[in-house]
Amino acid sequence: MERKGRFSQWLRRPRSGSDGGDTDTGSAAAQGREDLLLAVADAGFPLAPAAHPSGYGCSCERIGCPTPGRHPVSFGWQTVASTDREKVAAWARAYPQANFITATGIAHDVLDVPAEAGRSALERLEAAGIEVGPVALSGAALGQGRMLFFTATRGTPDDEDEWWPCELDCHPETMDEHPGLRWHCRGSYVLLPPSRLPGDQPAVSWLRGPERPVPDPLTLLESLTDACAAYADQQPDHDHEAAAWPIGR
Repeated sequence: MERKGRFSQWLRRPRSGSDGGDTDTGSAAAQGREDLLLAVADAGFPLAPAAHPSGYGCSCERIGCPTPGRHPVSFGWQTVASTDREKVAAWARAYPQANFITATGIAHDVLDVPAEAGRSALERLEAAGIEVGPVALSGAALGQGRMLFFTATRGTPDDEDEWWPCELDCHPETMDEHPGLRWHCRGSYVLLPPSRLPGDQPAVSWLRGPERPVPDPLTLLESLTDACAAYADQQPDHDHEAAAWPIGR
């Protein structure tokens, strides 16, 4: 109960990307960051260190990195990802600048939609009394970023013809080419709060915290796909086929 209270207080704190070197403020920010990551581990979401923005590029120092600050550090991120509190705390302290990802398709999936569509769906779902579970905002302000709805996972079904890894539709590093709904399941990941993004974009943040139980994705799917279709209709030169990529056979 005490940990949940601390996490709720952190969600309500104003945050900024930097704070002029104030030691006390820096220590509080580092503790707040660690609390956010431990809250994710406590929710059972496996996480792993990721790269972070550095100058005009990425901390991985790859020339022309296609996803600066938005990819795991280790190529073996799916096996590295952990919910162990001691390991997560050690990572947070050893890599104070690092972003973090959570591997999907293990303990949870993520339904990822344009932020404006997500806002519309979120309002509709909550008005109907449907439990939406954890929700995060990634990218720029509403209307330009992405909204992430954390759900229960399909895992590995007995009938492989019924389901396929996210990577068959799009790899995490090519998702900008898929502007509609993305279902992150096996083989994918998403950035976790409070990960920093390149440029002036705000950090990834929680709109509804990870302490919430994850819902069945099918309870959210209709509202999210309808909202994505409406969003696509409002865009110039919209492509209906991109509004929501296939999610089942």
